Amino acid sequence: MYRSVLRFFNLFKNPKSNERRLILAVKTIVGTKPINLELYRLATIHSSMAKETNKGFRESNERLEYLGDAVLGAVVADYLFRRFPYKDEGFLTEIRSRIVNRESLNNLGRKVGLDAVVRFDNKKGSLSHKSLYGDTLEALVGAVYLDKGYQFCRKFILNKLIIPYFDLGDIVQSNPNQKSKLIEWGQKENHEIRFEIVSVKSTKKHKEFTALVFVDDKPLGKGFGYSKKKAEQDAAQKSCEILDL
Repeated sequence: MYRSVLRFFNLFKNPKSNERRLILAVKTIVGTKPINLELYRLATIHSSMAKETNKGFRESNERLEYLGDAVLGAVVADYLFRRFPYKDEGFLTEIRSRIVNRESLNNLGRKVGLDAVVRFDNKKGSLSHKSLYGDTLEALVGAVYLDKGYQFCRKFILNKLIIPYFDLGDIVQSNPNQKSKLIEWGQKENHEIRFEIVSVKSTKKHKEFTALVFVDDKPLGKGFGYSKKKAEQDAAQKSCEILDL
């Protein structure tokens, strides 16, 4: 039994087995074998694991992430433009942002299995990795684009990421912007809505904001977040729950 377990762990120490594992992961997620495996290896290296090369360059997936972000945004914009030929720019921009926002991409990255292949330093704290899977997903898109070309990458994004995991009907009907929802309610019911950051807690690594919603100068929901925007959205969501909106 001990020898079997030992052989299993040694398998993942073997560079060849790591290579085979990555090829299998790419084939499973993308739908075909990679041509340039190095691109996909780079796509799985988070900046917390970056090592300086002999050229003085810290190797991570950040450049691929930048490229993949642009390609993903373009493909989704084109897809929505064709799906909703009579909708205006504001509608298209809002729906695209709901699909490609950081939280959405993080969830999608987990669903397609990137948590099994991304490499990161978990000693550096969870906050530095809060967009880990979304960033890796964008880097993967960048790798596919360079490895297979735009047309293949477009089909990969639509057929493997967008269509299977996003219901456009639900996205259109939902309103994740709780702050806008609360403000709209206030305008309709003739109530004054005000958001205020009431405290900021600072540590060496980050700041935590506390927001409070006031309805006609009366405090209602309190929210927390690592940015003012997140704290206000949290406060708005809690206020909507209190008001049963």
